Amino acid sequence: MTDALNPQAQQMADESMVRTLAAQASAIWPQEQHLLARYGLAQTAKVLDAGCGTGEFTSRVATLLPEASLVGVDILEEPLRVARARHSALAPRLSFQQGSLFELKFGEETFDLTACRHVLQSIPHADRALAELKRVTKRGGWVHLIAEDYGMIHFAAGALDPAQFFPAAPDEFGRSTGTDLRIGRHVVPLMQHLGFTDLTLDYVVVDTLRVPRQTFADIFVAWRDGYVDPIGQHTRFTRDQARAYFDEMVACIRDPSRYAVWHVPVVAGRRS
Repeated sequence: MTDALNPQAQQMADESMVRTLAAQASAIWPQEQHLLARYGLAQTAKVLDAGCGTGEFTSRVATLLPEASLVGVDILEEPLRVARARHSALAPRLSFQQGSLFELKFGEETFDLTACRHVLQSIPHADRALAELKRVTKRGGWVHLIAEDYGMIHFAAGALDPAQFFPAAPDEFGRSTGTDLRIGRHVVPLMQHLGFTDLTLDYVVVDTLRVPRQTFADIFVAWRDGYVDPIGQHTRFTRDQARAYFDEMVACIRDPSRYAVWHVPVVAGRRS
């Protein structure tokens, strides 16, 4: 994969992304796992996690379906190294391999469930990626997506008002890198165009009522550590300004008298 197809490769390879993925999984999985039940997967299902990172989702599905066969694919070797080390006890039915989301090394109609989480907002050409996910999914099988949308993050104002940062910074970052950081609201029409049926869109609500404040804060600390430099390069906000906004958001999450919420779109469709 070239840099043009992976404009956030440096951020995805940063150590902060390991922390990001762990905290996001802890926050999201308790609500997300119930959505998987409606796919009616057999215990022996074949599952692909495309853009698997450190295998946080893949390993949880493996535990949920103890007879399933699962493979995680990622373009970057470093998160795969972490995934293999962390989840070795689940081998060989859970494996990880390097590969491009735009050119998966599997035949037509291989998987009962194809998942792609926290990826589409970081790459261009989401339609091409979705077409490839559809190709490797069996007819009647499901594609399961977390398609982030940075217009769906809301914080109470404090010393700074995060509404001045979200979604302005993500929008400018997206225009500069050729990505859509509001893909969550655009992915349903893309899937309709590709012929998916039985489309659903649900929201996992990551907020200060449903998620432990420390877990929620850990997400934003990791985002801050991985992204303030590129935000300073790609948006009107300087590095220091970006860090100040992130620090304000972390302070809001940690303050028991204040409220914050991130609505996380979960989109699914069946390959007809």
